[in-house]
Amino acid sequence: MKSHSLARTAFAPKPIDWRDHLRQAARNPAELLERLGLALADEPAGSRFPMLVPQPFIDRMQPGDRRDPLLLQVLPDRSEEDRVSGYNDDPVGDRASSAGRGLLHKYRGRVLLVATGACAVHCRYCFRQAFPYATEHAGNNHWRPALEYIAGDESIEEVILSGGDPLMLPTGRLQELTTQLSAIPHIRRLRIHTRLPIILPDRVTGNLLDWIGNLPWPTVMVVHANHANEFDDAVDEGIRGIRGRGAHVLNQAVLLAGINDSAPALSGLMRRSFAAGALPYYLHLLDPVSGAQRFESDESRAVDMMETLRRELSGYLVPRLVREVAGEPYKLPVL
Repeated sequence: MKSHSLARTAFAPKPIDWRDHLRQAARNPAELLERLGLALADEPAGSRFPMLVPQPFIDRMQPGDRRDPLLLQVLPDRSEEDRVSGYNDDPVGDRASSAGRGLLHKYRGRVLLVATGACAVHCRYCFRQAFPYATEHAGNNHWRPALEYIAGDESIEEVILSGGDPLMLPTGRLQELTTQLSAIPHIRRLRIHTRLPIILPDRVTGNLLDWIGNLPWPTVMVVHANHANEFDDAVDEGIRGIRGRGAHVLNQAVLLAGINDSAPALSGLMRRSFAAGALPYYLHLLDPVSGAQRFESDESRAVDMMETLRRELSGYLVPRLVREVAGEPYKLPVL
């Protein structure tokens, strides 16, 4: 009996690593739709922004539903080829805010470090889809000038790790980066913007949690989820683990036409986000990046939906509706 048990254990399948999910991700519309039991309706347009959707995110989509709110966020569309007035490749003024390779200094007191250009999923509304990551990220040992810039400006109290998605870096690399940041005495806070705990909750490993727990500053992790269906038990467990290591967890969303631009959808998102342990933070109006015009929702409609949320939800469940405008000193509230 004992030897049989040992043999069965020896041949137990190895759990899939989060990086394996990336290697096995759907990378073209036909493949993605096939996994959902759907046929390709039109020949997909060529896109400068490749498709990338890992299976754990696909598993939260409804098979057979072309209007699934998660599918619509990641499925390329022929309208991406259209060029529309008011939409451009740098809608929030990142390039004008560059303080050197991989460093954006847009707002007083804080800087954003573009730690990598890689993401776990390619959202079709991404405002950095045309960002020149090949020359403008601080990964691969290119962050020394960024660290020198931060060290030389004592007004900088907060460093924001972004990208791409900073959690695409190996945990050891994140540790190296934050160890070097910890030598800068005027840094008071660390913020991490990431979609990994939502898209690939297996990324929240013991090593990652140990890194978070040992950070020397108050730490805020901002996860990005746009619909209640993006949460499941694995996502909840990962967020609990992050909070258990002392990090504050917030959720920010983008208002997306046909996906979450209704009061019931937004109310469901805020309730589900809070239940998972992520406090609602920002609800962004769409950044007008080239090719994303199909996601735009009317501002007056957004204001009406926010009024409904304020009537229905406790104050701490209502996010701030904002728009980011290039050149402004902060994100502009939309009243």
